[in-house]
Amino acid sequence: MTRIDSTPAPSTEAVTVHAASATEGSWWRDAVIYQVYPRSFADANGDGVGDLPGITAHLDHLVELGVDALWLSPFYRSPQKDAGYDVADYRDVDPLFGTLADFDALLEAAHARGVRVVVDLVPNHTSDQHAWFQAALAAGEGSPERARYLFREGRGAGGEEPPNNWQSIFGGPAWTRTTRPGGTPGQWYLHLFDSSQPDLDWSNPEVRTEFEDVLRFWLDRGVDGFRVDVAHGMVKADGLPDWDGHVAMVDGTEADGTDAVNGSGNSGPMFDQDGVHEIYRAWRRILDSYDGDRAMVAEAWVEPLSRLARYVRPDEMHQAFNFSFLVAGWDAARLRGVVESSFKANDAVGAPATWVLSNHDVVRHASRLGLAEPENRPNGLFATDPQPDAALGLRRARAASLLMLGLPGSSYVYQGEELGLPEHTSLDDAVRQDPAFFRTRGAEAGRDGCRVPMPWEAGAPAYGFSPDGAAWLPQPSSYAAHAVDVERTTPGSTFDLYRTALATRKAEHLGTGDLAWLDVFADDPHVVALRNRDVVVLANLGGAPVALPTGAEILVASGELTDDADAVAVPSDTTVWYRA
Repeated sequence: MTRIDSTPAPSTEAVTVHAASATEGSWWRDAVIYQVYPRSFADANGDGVGDLPGITAHLDHLVELGVDALWLSPFYRSPQKDAGYDVADYRDVDPLFGTLADFDALLEAAHARGVRVVVDLVPNHTSDQHAWFQAALAAGEGSPERARYLFREGRGAGGEEPPNNWQSIFGGPAWTRTTRPGGTPGQWYLHLFDSSQPDLDWSNPEVRTEFEDVLRFWLDRGVDGFRVDVAHGMVKADGLPDWDGHVAMVDGTEADGTDAVNGSGNSGPMFDQDGVHEIYRAWRRILDSYDGDRAMVAEAWVEPLSRLARYVRPDEMHQAFNFSFLVAGWDAARLRGVVESSFKANDAVGAPATWVLSNHDVVRHASRLGLAEPENRPNGLFATDPQPDAALGLRRARAASLLMLGLPGSSYVYQGEELGLPEHTSLDDAVRQDPAFFRTRGAEAGRDGCRVPMPWEAGAPAYGFSPDGAAWLPQPSSYAAHAVDVERTTPGSTFDLYRTALATRKAEHLGTGDLAWLDVFADDPHVVALRNRDVVVLANLGGAPVALPTGAEILVASGELTDDADAVAVPSDTTVWYRA
């Protein structure tokens, strides 16, 4: 081990894990993509809910930050039972967010600034208010309309039991029973999520044709790609067999040293069935028929990583979120294992690695990494839960982000993480809206805490989120110190760190670089140290400082380095990029 007080500075001898690619190529191979959660980004009309004009008005924030593209969470027409992931019309904008003209204006403004736009697609289920589902209820049992969904007869003498024992990811049974026009109980329908989100039957050719047309609708408007929601869940095993496993987007499997099983995957007859790949091959052919290098990214909670890589084979998806990295916690060996396994799996199919630390479904990593057990992955936090150490969480979050951005491949940034926003852990139950909170009868806090509106101006009502101070969820007082107008003018702020890191990443071509572990740290259980092109990325997760070579050129650091007469060193929970 190389320590400031006892050993010589480390060399840069290394063992290559991943080879560099051409610096010019498909944009999605090394893009940094910024996730916008529309209802929480910026409210232009003062109703307390973010909207498309609000996003358009703040595009320069993304340009200054230095991202390559934005991904929009759903803005489609919806009753908003699950914040827009219950789609009633895939070809229209919900009035809550604006109009199709507003979307076109956003797309044009983003493209004018060199920012690509990826939109969400929700193909596993529709809203129960979708015209198809309403027609299915009206048409009755055995009808072609019902064949678009998964309606089944119940078990038991009178059909009073659900067709199988599957549970909803949001809690409770995954089946709801219908009522016939005369008031008698009827068939059951499947919903892996809320009862307002009936699952489609993807064995039905009509379903496949419909979504291919939806793809073309948005591609014709000029979008640059799609993020596919629950990409591993659309096809169910034949016969819908019982399964006694735990149904959740994230389970608690322990790590495995060979193929990075970190608890990000989900097995069972409702997930990761081979039939999904036929769907994506058909979609890929559609995207490839358009000019402009359009792309798809899979939200697929699938492990091991070698199985996730099947989604990004050359004729399928372009990217798949690396949730194994997200759930790896703050453990150097686990992080190294995930990184190495990711490149082994993705290189085998010629796909880029796609890194992510936060999104709209998980506790923000600035709080998650401040928990007593940072590998813990609660579904939200209550005020009565053990609270994160805010300072520790932010320090580790900055270090984790700089490590992520130093890796080859593509990275995703969730709105507000560039400000170091923490989770809102003290929301009153009366304001919660996540269906997971209600379906678990308050056992889970749900995802509202990571969806709180952005702070733009420290001294403004609702911190500048809306013109009159309205906000669909209240913001914590801690957001004042993280407001954009404060951070963008404060040297060393988290925004300054991200802005500097993204500019350096682009200048050094790190997204298309190689990766090699530094030999000198191979046996250090607390250090992740790699070389990407001629830049060394070193993250110190241990308690003792780690010495840098004499004369090292510091490019970016997530925190202050120590400097005494002996050496410059990297303190605990800090990442540095340097050139030796």
